[in-house]
Amino acid sequence: MRIWTCLLRVILGKKPEMKISLSAPIVLALTLLCSNLTAAAPIDATLFTSYFFDSTHTSLTWIVCGSTANTNGCYSSGGLGPFGKVGTMLEGYPRTDVATNTVTREIYVLDVAGGTNHNQVVLNVYTKRDVITPDYDTVTVTLSQTVTLPLTGGTSAKGMMAANKKVLLTGTNLGAIAVKVDKRAFTLTQFGTYPSNLSSITADQYGYISADFGEDEFFQLDPDGNNIQGGGGVWFMLNTVQGVPAALP
Repeated sequence: MRIWTCLLRVILGKKPEMKISLSAPIVLALTLLCSNLTAAAPIDATLFTSYFFDSTHTSLTWIVCGSTANTNGCYSSGGLGPFGKVGTMLEGYPRTDVATNTVTREIYVLDVAGGTNHNQVVLNVYTKRDVITPDYDTVTVTLSQTVTLPLTGGTSAKGMMAANKKVLLTGTNLGAIAVKVDKRAFTLTQFGTYPSNLSSITADQYGYISADFGEDEFFQLDPDGNNIQGGGGVWFMLNTVQGVPAALP
């Protein structure tokens, strides 16, 4: 839609009632021009966030570095926690408000040893906001949601998680189920019980997600979170940014 709006402005200017006949090469050239004009780089494309744990994986630190229009270096930092034990983490998709130069995204932290007995699995959802100026990036991270999941946790548990724009799928290696979390409503859908415990969760760049339970069974979700197929064996997915080990957990 943006490209067509751009084409109309280029061709017609301020006189939309005009009728103009253009050859195919000219239309193609104008389309490429407008594509470049409308595909602006994200306003935080030159900034990145790094994380590091303490020795017990019960708290972590984040720090934002990179460059703005006029400066480069590290800008903001802070901490998350305490947790019983962080099992896995994931960042959500960014949302940009160009008018205020603000980028907002979620950080999902799965605590696999929550509660007083350190056996609860809790999804902690943080909201991260970057306010970017030519000279600085001011970052705030606040806890926005906590969801206790019907999963088996403990200090020896390993967490697994993958997501797309609509849902998040997670679980631990101590249970034979996986739980789907709706990112907006935070409603839960349980998959299982399967013959073996959860061994891996993988995803591709289009939002498909696959969950394996040992070598016995798997199931797969589409980008809308629907269970589209399953069966026996180990089926996994690849994406464009993170490698999958030849021997899955």
